[in-house]
Amino acid sequence: MPTYGVRGLAVAGAFAVGAATLCYLLTALFPLVGVRIARSAAEQLDRDVLLGAVLAEVLFSVPYLLALLTAGTLVVIWTWRARKNLDAFPGTVPNLGPAWAIAGWLVPLANLVVPARVLADLLRNSVWRRRQSWLVGVWWASWLVFLIGDRFVARAEQQRYDRLTELPRNDAEFGTYVRFYEDALGPRLVPAVACLVAGIAFVVLIRRISAAQQDRLARAVPAWPGQPVWPGHPGWPAPAAPAPVAPMPAATAAFAPAAPAAFGPAGPRDGADGASATSPQVPPAPGGTIGA
Repeated sequence: MPTYGVRGLAVAGAFAVGAATLCYLLTALFPLVGVRIARSAAEQLDRDVLLGAVLAEVLFSVPYLLALLTAGTLVVIWTWRARKNLDAFPGTVPNLGPAWAIAGWLVPLANLVVPARVLADLLRNSVWRRRQSWLVGVWWASWLVFLIGDRFVARAEQQRYDRLTELPRNDAEFGTYVRFYEDALGPRLVPAVACLVAGIAFVVLIRRISAAQQDRLARAVPAWPGQPVWPGHPGWPAPAAPAPVAPMPAATAAFAPAAPAAFGPAGPRDGADGASATSPQVPPAPGGTIGA
């Protein structure tokens, strides 16, 4: 089965997710800037200053949209590659197929449930630890709060903005813009905090899953050898015992080289005539006979 490297893509995806989170926080805190601009417009009774507040908010939103598009593309590719790696790892038991790693992010309503299940599969089959599953729950809950809260806040702000005077002429009408930005900050804090928690949790998930898969690819060691049990479980296979050494056959032992002569502490033992016991013997002359 083919495998895919995920380390470089994980670094780029984590950076893009962090950038999108930071840009959204700046967008959520824009009412702090809008209040000052609206007050300046009320003091000068200048409508062009209010128009500058609208343009400034658009400028805050453009980097967030670009970072969100980049992060979404990288995350979808990373999720698909990490899910495909599970098919090459022996013993993994994922619950969803690789197609859901892409469709889960794009299909409406399914994107509220499927990405969490895909990430739970990746974490369980890559990191081996059940105790880290709570991280998926934290990311999923905060992600849902962010999605629902951001849409609710945006719709409520649009309704309030439509009730404002389009061409303010006096202090009271300019004051409505000041109160609009003052009241907009509180509701925006809820999706902003949820976005921050979701961004941090997702970056941690990306890094842990990618590190575990890259380590497994480098060592080529199956995480589930032969059966779907956790390390330390009674069914986890014990290390194999070393194979016993077979005895040497008798026919082979007869041709084995003899052991070297023994040497004492003072050198080789000498015979009675002073010759060395290990001296080579003189072969018989050609044509001679060897007695019994």
